[in-house]
Amino acid sequence: MLTPVPTEPQALTVPEVMTALRLSRSKVYDLIRSKQLPSYTSGRARRIPVDAVRNYMHHRLEENAA
Repeated sequence: MLTPVPTEPQALTVPEVMTALRLSRSKVYDLIRSKQLPSYTSGRARRIPVDAVRNYMHHRLEENAA
């Protein structure tokens, strides 16, 4: 039995994360370097899981609410 391919992307490119979070390229790479935004590479392509972006946003909202 085949598993259906998800219609929503499971990982985003750096430019897609830049757009989603309204951040600069350097800020996104700073978040990746500081391990605040987990990512992986496939060949030369850097990908950020959608769940990592959601977790980052949730964490930032919690920090600002305190």
